[in-house]
Amino acid sequence: MNKSWKSYDTGPFFDELITDAGKPRVAARRAVNLLQKLSREEMEARRNAAELAIRDMGISFTIYSEGQNIDRAWPFDIIPRVIGGRDWSKVSRGLAQRTRALNAFIDDIYNKQRILKDGIVPAEIVLDSGNYKPQCAGISPRFGAWAHVCGTDLVRDKDGKFYVLEDNLRVPSGVSYMLENREITKRVLPELFENYSIQPVDDYPAQLYRTLASLSPRERKRPCIVVLTPGIYNSAYFEHSFLARGMGAELVEGTDLFVDENDVLHMRTVDGPERVDVVYRRIDDDFLDPEAFNADSVLGVPGIMRAWKKGNVAIANAPGAGVADDKVVYAFVPDMIRYYLKEKPAIASVKTYLCMIEKERDYVLANLDKLVVKPANESGGYGLMVGPHSTAKQRKTFAKLIEDNPRNYIAQPTLSLSTAPTYCGNTIEPRHLDLRPFILSGKDTWVTPGGLTRVAMVKGSLVVNSSQGGGSKDTWIVEGSK
Repeated sequence: MNKSWKSYDTGPFFDELITDAGKPRVAARRAVNLLQKLSREEMEARRNAAELAIRDMGISFTIYSEGQNIDRAWPFDIIPRVIGGRDWSKVSRGLAQRTRALNAFIDDIYNKQRILKDGIVPAEIVLDSGNYKPQCAGISPRFGAWAHVCGTDLVRDKDGKFYVLEDNLRVPSGVSYMLENREITKRVLPELFENYSIQPVDDYPAQLYRTLASLSPRERKRPCIVVLTPGIYNSAYFEHSFLARGMGAELVEGTDLFVDENDVLHMRTVDGPERVDVVYRRIDDDFLDPEAFNADSVLGVPGIMRAWKKGNVAIANAPGAGVADDKVVYAFVPDMIRYYLKEKPAIASVKTYLCMIEKERDYVLANLDKLVVKPANESGGYGLMVGPHSTAKQRKTFAKLIEDNPRNYIAQPTLSLSTAPTYCGNTIEPRHLDLRPFILSGKDTWVTPGGLTRVAMVKGSLVVNSSQGGGSKDTWIVEGSK
């Protein structure tokens, strides 16, 4: 494969492993040197071993297509992404800062609403949002933490600088794939781990357990924690079962739980009802409690909101946390950091144009061919338009969508997303990628060393979501390297 590495062209983008001069970056030097020595046959054997491991480990994800649920094997690239430890320490501090500000914002919104009264954030974009849940008003969870698990999407532009692309605060997924990516890489490229000081990620289930346990309303050495799943047909069910198993927690569905006459949540067991202290819920707000939200929901638990409001159970992420999971609200996060923490944002956000503001909307409509347009509350790469890759028909469609519902759309510059060497067919080629670290908030704040790297497997594509054909690779934070 040495010839393939020598002809590798980073193009005009920042490459995670290779410099503009074609040399390995300091943090990636050992990995690249070893990979260059592998023959094409050896690389193919390692890739086949990875695919076999994925099948044996049952790692899959579900996509929804034409009304059907289709399970697919997890798409994985064996060449790891490498980030220097010193670079990462700055990013980690910025993510912790950002999450503290977001939690302060959510707590403020459901209580004093100071940030709205002071005119820092327009009240209408918060209070008129479908993510604002008036049922949560007057509540302040333990430690003031609402988004106990936050998945923040990062990108690197051509300057090599990290930017926050969006915050996922409702039921963020992907952490199980981060863990499995590491396990697969250890299996198929064990020699890469011999001379590297790579920060571990396999303690995430233990860190998640500690975070959840710190929320327990009862002082117990081992509180009763359950993972609430919508069921086996949910696209993230693999992750739900994976994390429950990793924490030693029970994986439950709504019918496994009930709230008694004292507003206490219990789990049905063969030995009788057992009181539940903490629910790590993987169900959207609207389906969580048919008494409080969607009356037709059969996925949630009737009365769980009553139990939560009484302080008899902790719910992570807290109901209502999605009020900050909105691409319009995202534009105000730097202001939140300055307002609540009295600090300068340590990690930059991407420039964002709000279509609800006439002047910014006019700019967006005049530059649709240059911008990425996104709906405020979609996820998974759905409903967006990448201007430079769009057709005239698509731009016309989006112009009408924006004009009909400007509050629901934002636009951002088309970034020159960083690339990394990816094993495509029988050659090494650059592919664009992003990164989703996970931040845990409870008694303490903890940031994963690295996160889930998602790769746009289609050449030239900027869409990394697995539901849109993207893949993934292991992410290394190498200590002592820049």
